[in-house]
Amino acid sequence: MVNMNDTFGPGSNLAKRLINDQVKLKATIESLKTLGMKIVLTQGVYDLIHEGHAAYLEKARSYGDILIVAVDSDELTKIRKGPKRPIVPQTERVNMLLHLRHVDLVTIKEASHGLGDIIKLVQPDVMVFSSSTTDVPPEEAKTYAEYCGRIEILPPQGTTSTTARVRNLTIEGAETLAKEVSELITKFLDQIKAS
Repeated sequence: MVNMNDTFGPGSNLAKRLINDQVKLKATIESLKTLGMKIVLTQGVYDLIHEGHAAYLEKARSYGDILIVAVDSDELTKIRKGPKRPIVPQTERVNMLLHLRHVDLVTIKEASHGLGDIIKLVQPDVMVFSSSTTDVPPEEAKTYAEYCGRIEILPPQGTTSTTARVRNLTIEGAETLAKEVSELITKFLDQIKAS
């Protein structure tokens, strides 16, 4: 049985709110449902957490009593987003999410998990997807309806995305590097001419 004050009381209670063991996660969810709690599930990378993530999680939480976030592991993020991602390591991403007041529980979605394994395990009252997700496009989200009370597909809640921010940082870095290389070449050529 879940001790509500111990797990969800004052403080972040990181150790109690991160549940990676699937047997323990299932038992926790069953306890919460026995208490009449409406369970909401969402999943994603949550790399470089920004205002859009926070607004999305707040909206997701509004559909029930307990919001569970399945965070993509570092390995899964590399598979989904490329070898240079995540920018922020898994442990830090999880801790940042657990500090957000709308997030109640977090679990890790490993690369070895099938696309719908967490959904089938949790069997949420409400499953929330983002319309911008690439691993479960909105038309495919409906295939999980048998494991969920209902499915909600939310539009992006921010004006930017982590991918856009990474792209901007990369472009800015490339422009700075190109300028520096150009200056070095000009300086080198000027030295050759002066010799």
